[in-house]
Amino acid sequence: MISATRARQFVGSVNSRTISLTIRCITNKTEDVTTHTGQKWESDDYRLARFTLAPKQVNKNWAVNLIAQVPPKEVTERVVWCDGGSGPEGHPRVYINLDKPGNHSCGYCGLRFVKKDHH
Repeated sequence: MISATRARQFVGSVNSRTISLTIRCITNKTEDVTTHTGQKWESDDYRLARFTLAPKQVNKNWAVNLIAQVPPKEVTERVVWCDGGSGPEGHPRVYINLDKPGNHSCGYCGLRFVKKDHH
């Protein structure tokens, strides 16, 4: 970090070369937006300097909320498998035991399965 006095001396010494030096400082405090990981900085934190020219873009559609909107898939088998989708869009195939009552979710994608006769 260079001080303002040192910056003026530097600009004055190379004035003939027409080098411009821009000094950024955080003068106005902006409120940070919480991300899906819970990351949020104080309004005077230096890390918010990168968001002075444009606002911080945070996706409000968090995956955990989107997957919670998908209803559990009712099945009749004791054991089901989930691969998250077709081919390269999915994940490794996992087998889920549905012997106990209630919803059982996939560890990779969060899709839920429930056995019909447990209602």
